[in-house]
Amino acid sequence: MFTPRRAAVLVAALLAFAGSTVPVAQAADIPAPGEIVMSPNITHVTNVPKPEPLADINTDIAFQGDYAYVGNYYGFSIYDIKHPKKTSLVSSVVCPGGQMDVSVYGNLLFGSVDSSRNDDSCSSTSQTAADKNSWEGMRIFDISDKANPRYIKSVETNCGSHTHTLVPDSSGENVYIYVSSYSPSANFPDCQPPHDLISIIKVPVADPTAASVVATPNLFPDGGFPGVPGSYPNGKSATTGCHDITSYPEKGIAAGACMGEGILLDIRDPEQPKVTATVRDEVNFAFWHSATFNNDGTKVIFTDELGGGTRATCNEAIGPDKGANAYYDIVDGQMVFKSYFKIDRHQDDTENCVAHNGSLIPVKGKDIMVQAWYQGGISIVDFTDSANPREIAYFERGPDNTAPALSGGFWSAYYYNGYIYGSDFNLGLDVLKINDPRTNQANSVKMDILNTQTQGSYREPGR
Repeated sequence: MFTPRRAAVLVAALLAFAGSTVPVAQAADIPAPGEIVMSPNITHVTNVPKPEPLADINTDIAFQGDYAYVGNYYGFSIYDIKHPKKTSLVSSVVCPGGQMDVSVYGNLLFGSVDSSRNDDSCSSTSQTAADKNSWEGMRIFDISDKANPRYIKSVETNCGSHTHTLVPDSSGENVYIYVSSYSPSANFPDCQPPHDLISIIKVPVADPTAASVVATPNLFPDGGFPGVPGSYPNGKSATTGCHDITSYPEKGIAAGACMGEGILLDIRDPEQPKVTATVRDEVNFAFWHSATFNNDGTKVIFTDELGGGTRATCNEAIGPDKGANAYYDIVDGQMVFKSYFKIDRHQDDTENCVAHNGSLIPVKGKDIMVQAWYQGGISIVDFTDSANPREIAYFERGPDNTAPALSGGFWSAYYYNGYIYGSDFNLGLDVLKINDPRTNQANSVKMDILNTQTQGSYREPGR
């Protein structure tokens, strides 16, 4: 996301048989503002409006037990999802500092701050990063009492923390945080170019207030991809840091979406990650945004956040290969490109739409992913054949007229214990249910925790 409809006419034909796909809509089929459209195999279970104290947009989601944690540029909220149809707000914490992407581990919640603040407190105010006294980095909260979370620790990092990734060690005594940030500036004292590193924070679980930066490995000693000059939509970002990293600790690997390129990492020693493969796309990818492995760790999906999440890219003018997913098979340790996927349903020119955050739906033997597309809605794609990914379900609203144009939609959409949860910028937390023979097996998979940037195998009872 920026650092700050389309959709098909409902069809009578059921989609509940293997091999079916959803129909392609044309621009004339764009729903009215706020109108909900969805494929017949999706049910809209409920919506919980955004809490009033959190006046900015919602961001990422994490899950643990019967709770969902939703980030917001102004803080975060905790929801009780024990009974998804009755999802309810438990508490909200006002603690401004974008973008507050969140993850959870034990009784700890971690929040990313890449908004320069005058100090690390929850009463801090925004100020230019050129001020040498500015703070940005990671915040740590104790969430043992869900109704009363406590802010217990901050850790400052170079260039702040746009996103972060948890890597628990094998003993369970420590959890590492890989901090991703990008776009350095010669005017910022703690964020000087070149910015080719990540910060690694070690958090002793029994003593989280002892958390500290233990390493800042340089992932791009050659400087990384230099970029391709050009205005939107033709320019390509240079690699000056990573936007997002997804770890798969069980397999000792991670994938990084690093602005100008995608990388694979060996993380068996979590304090010394090593780049093992790199891939670039100088034709279609403008900004490598996020990464997701399949369950076997034999494929990786990268997303291209063309336009930074503030452009109407899901239209005929941009086409099907920009602002899309790219699917790679991992063969002999290298990434082999297989295909692109982008939603076919055209969006209105007021609707920001591009590939964004999603997670796997745990169906053994299949590779199926649910994903947010901002105002493009939520899409479910079967990529078992990575050369021929197919959309099998979707949910979306017409243009969001509750906020300025090009500033709405779903930031994240994740599957957790039988339901899909979508974090909408302005409209709150949506709960969906898919009923389809291709995905119903997933209902039997129960997870204890889900931080989507920390993947685990379906075969295990929890994650």
